[in-house]
Amino acid sequence: MTTLETAGVVAVGTLVGLDLVSVPQMMISRPLVAGLLGGLVVGNPVAGLGAGAVLELFAMETLPVGAVRYPDWGPGSVAAGALVGARGAGALPSGLLGVVLVVIASAWLGGWLMHVVRRANAASVTARRAELEAGDFGAVRALQWRGLARDAARSVALTAFALAAGDALSLLFAHGWRAPEIVAHVALAAATVGVALASALRLFGHGRSLVWLAGGLGAGTLAAVAWR
Repeated sequence: MTTLETAGVVAVGTLVGLDLVSVPQMMISRPLVAGLLGGLVVGNPVAGLGAGAVLELFAMETLPVGAVRYPDWGPGSVAAGALVGARGAGALPSGLLGVVLVVIASAWLGGWLMHVVRRANAASVTARRAELEAGDFGAVRALQWRGLARDAARSVALTAFALAAGDALSLLFAHGWRAPEIVAHVALAAATVGVALASALRLFGHGRSLVWLAGGLGAGTLAAVAWR
């Protein structure tokens, strides 16, 4: 990956990180979209979309509602899409497994950092309470811009971490993997399908919804077999 491509991935990852809460909130932080964007930066959107699809199955378990702390999958998914896209046909399942592990860690770290950002924003509001109560619009704008800057810094750090650590761990797994590659295939498939199925059962595992879920799984399996 060139220096220009790396800068582009970090820039896209920053925008995707901001999308989760700050702006523009148009769902580009979903791994499916974020992975595609990461692959697009390095000229291989299809590979990026594949990586994003794998990560989307993990992210389905997350329900970002209310004020709860939840993982941020976006920046890591951009990095994953770029890494897999840059390697293209040379990407091994064991290497992808390493990337997925890093993105999981990045998503957890992103949720924790979001909590830190929110506490810092609250502290800033408290410090300027007198100005706000006096109706100072300049204070409102300053608080908004500083909050946006904090979230942008969080997103830059997450993307850079996922890109560097994902590259290192994927290479380590790809070159140090001693088991057959089919083992990495099975481990990755079992983990992703297991998490997605558990999430689907939690949301739709009752009554008529369960019938539709079973029908959808059956139709999807037949389509996958026919495609292969």
